Formats: sequence, structure tokens, C-alpha cells
Amino acid sequence: MTPVTGQLLRQLLEFDTTLLANTIGAISPMPVDAWYMGGSIQSVTPGLGPTAGVAYTCELDSSTPGGQADLDDYWRILEQMEADDRPGVLVVKTVGSRPDHECVAGDGMAKTLFAAGCVGLVTDGGVRDIPGLMTVPFATYSKGQTIHHGPLRFRAAGQPVEVGGIVVKQGDVVHADTGGVITIPPTCLGELPAQAVRMQSFEREAHLLLRRTDVPASAKRTGVGKILAKYGFKQVCLTSKQPG
Repeated sequence: MTPVTGQLLRQLLEFDTTLLANTIGAISPMPVDAWYMGGSIQSVTPGLGPTAGVAYTCELDSSTPGGQADLDDYWRILEQMEADDRPGVLVVKTVGSRPDHECVAGDGMAKTLFAAGCVGLVTDGGVRDIPGLMTVPFATYSKGQTIHHGPLRFRAAGQPVEVGGIVVKQGDVVHADTGGVITIPPTCLGELPAQAVRMQSFEREAHLLLRRTDVPASAKRTGVGKILAKYGFKQVCLTSKQPG
């Protein structure tokens, strides 16, 4: 299995998340429902993506009334990120009793995370201080904004979490931008940059055909299949039949 290196993560920053999703769908046997998040998780810091990093996972209750804060797992995650020379992405599952009141981070936490080597946050809760997040800069993907929070109680650091309809495990590679959030199946990670370049070429050629008004739909269907085969993509992408 391909090691997740900082160099590989930097290469992935050359591509938008939609292109990588198309590429993964064409080369990976993993079902698509396992690696792309639902549309409720959106960028609230447009202009800062793409984001690529290694997932650090935890749960957070920031909304249940009463009780005391518990930040031990949060500080433990920061120490782990500091010891890792690769960019991290904090992935937080909110578990409080008032989901609409969950607030996972603001600009103060973002500065602390960024200083530890974390380049972004993905959460099914809310965040605040968007202008401050932009200036850190700290790419953030969430369900939106929430103005405040209760005592922050972090737990389950390093355990798998379900966010955006998929399960994210610590160490997964996360890629995100204004289009959405994905995790990259490890079986295709090493070949993904080169395959994404080929996907770019396929899309340019296919889109030239699809835009034409003098070519009927039936011919476009056949033509796209031939272009798929030309670039070596064997799985279904835009056609309902395997090309070739």
C-alpha cells in the first residue's frame, strides 16, 4: 500500500475535489457511497481550498447544557499533529443533545490547530468567526455557522467517526474544496495523481464533444465510450456500458 507522504498530499492539491472524485470512481472498486460526503457538509471558507491532509478523528459535545469541559483528547490530538510532518485535517463528529447548537471551532482554535500542522476542519456541526478562519488561513467544511457553544467535551480521539454519511478513520486521506469532501481509498492513492491528469484530458476531449449541437445524443454516447477507452478508463463514467 502506498505510504501517505507530504509530497503525495501536495501533489493532490493540484486537482479539484470533483475531478478526483470522478477519477476515483473510474479506477477504484470501492463503492462510491463509502468515500464521498453528503451535500450538508460545505466549505464556509471559500477560496482556501483545495485541502488535502491526513485525518485526525474525534467526537465533540459542545451543546448539552451543564457539565464541565473536557479538552484532554483535544490536546492529545494537537500533540499527535505536532509530531507528524504531514498536514492534518481534524474530522469531528458532534454528539451533543442540541445538534443545531453545536459549535466546533472558531478562530482561536483554528490558530492553535494550524500552528500544530492542521490545515483544515471537517465537521457535521457548526463553526464561528469565519473572517478569522479566513485570515489564519484555516479551511473549514461544516453545516454552517453557530454563534456560541457550551462546555467543550472532546472524546473518542482516534476512533472512526461518521460525518456526512461516510465513516472516516484516523489516517484516511481527506480532500476537500468548495465542491465538497471526499476520502481517498488507499488502494488507488498512489496512482491517483497520474490518473487524475488523464481524467483531465478525458474530460476536455469529452466535453468538446458533449457541447456540440451538430452531433446527436446517440453519437455522443458512443463517442464518449471511445474516449474513455482511449484514456484507459474501463469502469462506467458517463456511459452505461463498458467501452471497448
